[in-house]
Amino acid sequence: MLADIVVGLQHGDEAKGKVTHRLCEKGKESYTHVLRYNGGGNAGHTIYHNGQKFITHYIPAGVFHGIKSILGSGCVINVRDFFKEIRMLKEGGIDTSLIKVANNCHVITEEHLYEDVKDEKIGTTKRGNGPAYRDKYYRQGQLAEDVPGLKPYLIDLYKEFHENGPVNILCEGAQGFGLDIDWGDYPYVTSSHCTAGSATLNAIPPKWIRNIWGVGKVYETYVGKKNFEPDDNVFNLLRHYGQEYGSTTGRPRQCNWLNLDELLKAVNINGATHVVLNKTDVLDKVKEWKLYHRGNVITFDSGEEMCEHISSAIKDTSNLRNIVFSGDKHGMDMAL
Repeated sequence: MLADIVVGLQHGDEAKGKVTHRLCEKGKESYTHVLRYNGGGNAGHTIYHNGQKFITHYIPAGVFHGIKSILGSGCVINVRDFFKEIRMLKEGGIDTSLIKVANNCHVITEEHLYEDVKDEKIGTTKRGNGPAYRDKYYRQGQLAEDVPGLKPYLIDLYKEFHENGPVNILCEGAQGFGLDIDWGDYPYVTSSHCTAGSATLNAIPPKWIRNIWGVGKVYETYVGKKNFEPDDNVFNLLRHYGQEYGSTTGRPRQCNWLNLDELLKAVNINGATHVVLNKTDVLDKVKEWKLYHRGNVITFDSGEEMCEHISSAIKDTSNLRNIVFSGDKHGMDMAL
């Protein structure tokens, strides 16, 4: 029995969906389950599958490869949007029969949505996640098992993982380390735990964990109310070439150079065994290669020089076995 984890190393929008989709494709003969382990409809994974573009907010990428795909106990679910997503997948020719929801997943209600719409401080996606998680921990939330319409999809994670024979699980995370409720820039954070450790809260013992795939970009983006983007036209170019607009809200993402110190922190706390840094081709189009390291802005003459610097800084990190730089928007050239 084993579990691999995909976790965001920045502020979300790192292309975790692309990595998960690729791992599912390579491991579809071995993975028995793909588990979404945190977050709700505030996350958006853009998947290119068989020439079609899909944007999912709840349903894990395993559904595209015939792997049982579960919305875990660490998630919150808007039932109406969940069924809307299922219809979208069906219309795209995807078999949705293996989609499941943990019976102890919490429900986003209309009251939660109404409350979240009024947020002006944090810059949430207005999907009701924060109020739903608050009520969960206030012990007055609604469970998925209490919603009659979800009955055909319900699953008991303990029985599924511990009583039905060997399982190989790919755990799909949402958002990223920079938005984690404990480790992010509080209060400009999400309402769930975004670290790899969050996966173990979904009936997965730590001893099962094999690989932890930390995913980031060679620059950074953020969506929310805090000031994140410096006043420089180069970031408009980054946004243009990187198509940095939220897959959930469509809002333009604030852009900045990679903070290597924060990346190292995320790699270490998550215990990443593999690191994938996406969108190297975007900096090549902008023709500027910069990052922050040890409090300084470092400028490079090429993307290759910058990637060498990143690799050198990360190579001594404990447990890290591989780092991959990816510049292909629709796929990923990586050794598994």
